[in-house]
Amino acid sequence: MPLSRQHAVVLLIVAAILLSTGGVFIKMITWKAPAILGGRALVALIVFLIYLRPKRLDITRVRMFGAAGYMFAQLLFIMATKMTTAANAIFLQYTMPIYVILLGYWVLQERPQKADWISLAFILPGMILFFADDLRFDGFLGNILAILSGVAMAVIVVCMRLDRDASPGHTLLLGNAAASLIGLPFLIAEPFDLWNVLYILYLGTFQLGLAFVIYSIAIRYIQALESTLILTLEPILNPLWVFLVIQEKPGGMALWGAAIVIAAVLGRALVGMKQR
Repeated sequence: MPLSRQHAVVLLIVAAILLSTGGVFIKMITWKAPAILGGRALVALIVFLIYLRPKRLDITRVRMFGAAGYMFAQLLFIMATKMTTAANAIFLQYTMPIYVILLGYWVLQERPQKADWISLAFILPGMILFFADDLRFDGFLGNILAILSGVAMAVIVVCMRLDRDASPGHTLLLGNAAASLIGLPFLIAEPFDLWNVLYILYLGTFQLGLAFVIYSIAIRYIQALESTLILTLEPILNPLWVFLVIQEKPGGMALWGAAIVIAAVLGRALVGMKQR
């Protein structure tokens, strides 16, 4: 059944909130990063198999590019966090709207709207304020990998938007299958205690699986850049959950930055709801 733009925008906000819960659970898992990648992707793969129930999987060029973008976005981000600060990695990854503008115009012929430019003018400075206390100029290679992770994320968005008349979810099914195969050897080597298993089940089922199922539905009705701007709620809300659970308190500048980004994203979402 077709969705209205209003419902699609709400779904994107829900997806961003679910995605933002990843940081706090990843912090509590004692497994190494590749094992988390493999375990989370394996559970998410099961979620997508249940959701799509594919009788056959059509592997098109667009879906292969999207799946590669999905896999590399995660791998490059994990590598980036090892070589630079977490703040650098998240901030540089979420330069993604810039690449979505370029790829969206070139591949999708989707031009940014006035509301997109206004939102972007507030979101980027807001994110700079949010991460200002922890941004560093060192870790050059890690910074480059974080930027490439943002490019890979833009590839996912554009490929799923390009596949909107078919089944965008198949791109994520392929991506999770590839990521789970890469992480499986590391996953097998980890101890399977109860809490780690429960955390990975949550991450795979809700934070990744359900979030991207929702996103794959909403992206059919929302332009690539608009959907990306709404998803910038994720890196802002992520430290909020960490603070509430682990008591890692953000600085004053971060709070101002978060307020600016949230206001800009919600403003863009409200404008989007009024459009047809």
